[in-house]
Amino acid sequence: MFSSSKNIISIDLKGLIASGGRAPLNIDNLHGLFTKISKMKFDALSIVVNSPGGSPVQSSLIGQKIREVVEKKKVKCYCFVEDVAASGGYWLACSADEIYSDVNSIIGSIGVISGGFGFTELIKKIGVERRVFTAGENKSFLDPFLKVNKKDEIKLKDLQKKIHQNFINWVSVRRGKKIKEKDFKQIFSGTFWLSEEAKVLGLIDGISSESSFFKKKFGEKVNIKKIKQPKSLKQKLGLGISSLSTEELIIKAKEELMFNKYGL
Repeated sequence: MFSSSKNIISIDLKGLIASGGRAPLNIDNLHGLFTKISKMKFDALSIVVNSPGGSPVQSSLIGQKIREVVEKKKVKCYCFVEDVAASGGYWLACSADEIYSDVNSIIGSIGVISGGFGFTELIKKIGVERRVFTAGENKSFLDPFLKVNKKDEIKLKDLQKKIHQNFINWVSVRRGKKIKEKDFKQIFSGTFWLSEEAKVLGLIDGISSESSFFKKKFGEKVNIKKIKQPKSLKQKLGLGISSLSTEELIIKAKEELMFNKYGL
């Protein structure tokens, strides 16, 4: 028997994780949302995640903020994954006390990647002379118009290794004994899985939708209230929303490419 109805606050964390005002998910854009829910009274926080990842810094800041809110409120946080919680998206999912997903959701990709282009041959073909002047021997680090040197490569891989270790530490702390040491090599390899496999590995707790989970846990009368990011003054006035800027189009294109990596 359920003695009384429970109030659940639900927020969406969907899209690319990146700094800058145009990206869907970053600590600045979510500031108003966190401020709003921190003033509310609720019995549990639900985060609905659908993200292919992005910035490790923004993932960490958002994850820390979620923990700060629920620990201050002394409530539990539950995550529900839609299409994908990969890389930074899984970092966000791990801010919850329990993680659930659809049977077809994609989970994991616990790794770090950096990409770019090299134009050394192109500038030769079109007759362009590269002129760079620096104060500081490492200021031209990974210059796309120069061949990658071993020193730069070692430096980048060292940074990636350290960020990857921070990711591993976060997952290890948040998932605790749910993941087994014997599976660490596989789990932290950067690969990803469908939900059934992810559950066996301890990356998620079960397969369920948000509504079904809370009705089963708290009864049919449970109240799930979706809280959205407060609109900016510009949005309230209807300004700047009829067309996308160049920056917004780039963000959208990058987001689409990252989702496509997982066949979505």
